Amino acid sequence: MKSKMEETMLALVYKGPGEKAWERVPSPKLQHPTDVIVRIDTTTICGSDLHILKGDVPAVKKGRILGHEGVGTITEVGASVATLAVGDKVILSCIKSCGRCSFCKLGLFAHCLGEEGAVGIGWVFGHLIDGTQAEYVRVPYAENSVYKLPKGVTSQQGVLLSDILPTGFEIGVQYGQTKPGDVVAVIGAGPVGLAVIMTAGLYGASKIISIDQDPHRVEEARKFGATDSIDSSKADWRAKVMALTDGWGVDVAVEAVGLPATFEMATRIVRPGGHVANVGVHGKPVELRLQDLWIHNITISMGLVNTNTTPMLLRLIAEGRLDVDKFVSHHFKLDDMLAANDTYGRAAETKALKVIIEA
Repeated sequence: MKSKMEETMLALVYKGPGEKAWERVPSPKLQHPTDVIVRIDTTTICGSDLHILKGDVPAVKKGRILGHEGVGTITEVGASVATLAVGDKVILSCIKSCGRCSFCKLGLFAHCLGEEGAVGIGWVFGHLIDGTQAEYVRVPYAENSVYKLPKGVTSQQGVLLSDILPTGFEIGVQYGQTKPGDVVAVIGAGPVGLAVIMTAGLYGASKIISIDQDPHRVEEARKFGATDSIDSSKADWRAKVMALTDGWGVDVAVEAVGLPATFEMATRIVRPGGHVANVGVHGKPVELRLQDLWIHNITISMGLVNTNTTPMLLRLIAEGRLDVDKFVSHHFKLDDMLAANDTYGRAAETKALKVIIEA
């Protein structure tokens, strides 16, 4: 029998727009035979969490435990879980997959129907069910939704595979249909934008242009694979982008911020026949100048990550082909969760990229 202390845990709880608290709440319990309970060893904070705290994601209700990224140790397994065991150290995917519904059979895990109200959204942690910024978390469909952490891959490296690396690669590079020789521009040099920059080279981009209004970030982007960097706060930013092409614009323009202005920037630098890949999370409508774009044969894509590339990216990290440790700028202990959130929320001042939070 669990003690009273074990029946509760500390977690970061959403209290409504602009409000959160690090407080003691009931510990999670197994609800379905396919569940596992994971003790969080390492977690982090995502830009999506900041959007939630701004009130941009109304599906998140007051009382929800935040967070959708984590590495931890399994402490309990459901009755039908056969390939995982207590003591296994695992990477939690930000997207759960039942493996059985029509969307999962198409590899579209982002829209897994599952058991959480059949809403057709795979992103449930910190959104529709309690998340990973806590001491423990319940993981549904665990056999399809976690990855065992291989020897040689650290928890810090593993947590970067929960979300940002597959998001940048799938929604930026793959959805942008990047091909060998392409010129790729990435607007936004935050963690997800840097993930696009790091993985665009996997598909043979000849030139990768980092665009951001923070001079520090665009210069940091060179460490991740950017060949060129442009300060978008300067009036001539667009002319500089065009000068790096044949004058017609970039093949792939990736929006990795989530603001109307940055989306419009992407549409202004893409060449005829090119691709605009929207990765950023938008909380407000954007203006689509269809009257100008239609005649240029522009393809616009957007989406929620499926995480079906996670095993491949994990192999590249294990073999030392992707140096993801450079994403990490700050370290905190779990009890310093509020300080970690403050640091990440003031990234322009603190120079924060990914903050690693460890038990």
